[in-house]
Amino acid sequence: MSAAIVAHPRAARRTQAGCSASPSRALRNRLARVAGLTALTAGMSVIIGCAAQQPHDYSAYRAHMPRSILVLPPRNESVDVNAPYSYLSTITRPLAEAGYYVFPVAVIDQFLKDNGLPTPDEMHTASLAKIRQIIGADAVLYVTIEEWGQKYQVLQSTTVVKARATLVDTASGTTLWDGKAVMSEGSGGGGDPIVMIVAAVVDQVLDTSTDRCHDIAQHANVVMIYDPQHGLLPGPRSPSYATDNRGR
Repeated sequence: MSAAIVAHPRAARRTQAGCSASPSRALRNRLARVAGLTALTAGMSVIIGCAAQQPHDYSAYRAHMPRSILVLPPRNESVDVNAPYSYLSTITRPLAEAGYYVFPVAVIDQFLKDNGLPTPDEMHTASLAKIRQIIGADAVLYVTIEEWGQKYQVLQSTTVVKARATLVDTASGTTLWDGKAVMSEGSGGGGDPIVMIVAAVVDQVLDTSTDRCHDIAQHANVVMIYDPQHGLLPGPRSPSYATDNRGR
């Protein structure tokens, strides 16, 4: 997506102080037209992108509306070994606030480990029928973390969280819903290359101790769950349960 380039105020002052001749009116008008067209193109790209999105098909979801959800510890495709349990601590609250009973993730994790499933990969192979019979969950949420952590570039650092989720009915094995939690946060130091490098390095050092991914994952999950076209339907405990018309 294109974006208009705006000169830094200090750079503009330096230009005015060092050059006695100002740009011609024709040049100024041309630059204004280019900036306007660039902004218009960017806006049209956003509109076209949004228009291309199709709402999720909620027919299966409505046919097997769950009251309770069991969240399995996520599978991990990232390089951060701490990602699964850091992410797991961010998903329960938005699910509960959406109107579902969510089984305590720590209790489920320990229960599965005690019953011969010590890793998330093995937990994801557990029989849905057994989960329904023994634990009583209406649906299971499977999560796979694709990216988690910081990408350090020359002039900036970017913290990225990317995960995909699938909600499956335990009685029928039907996929009710799938979504993606994607969010990133960049840092830099304005327009000065030296400042940007220093800011990126400092930010990377701070991120190792504060685990910014955890905070970003919380926001990414809220966006995923409450997306008006692709998010979860309000659960039976939600005030919006009877009034939400998606899939009806």
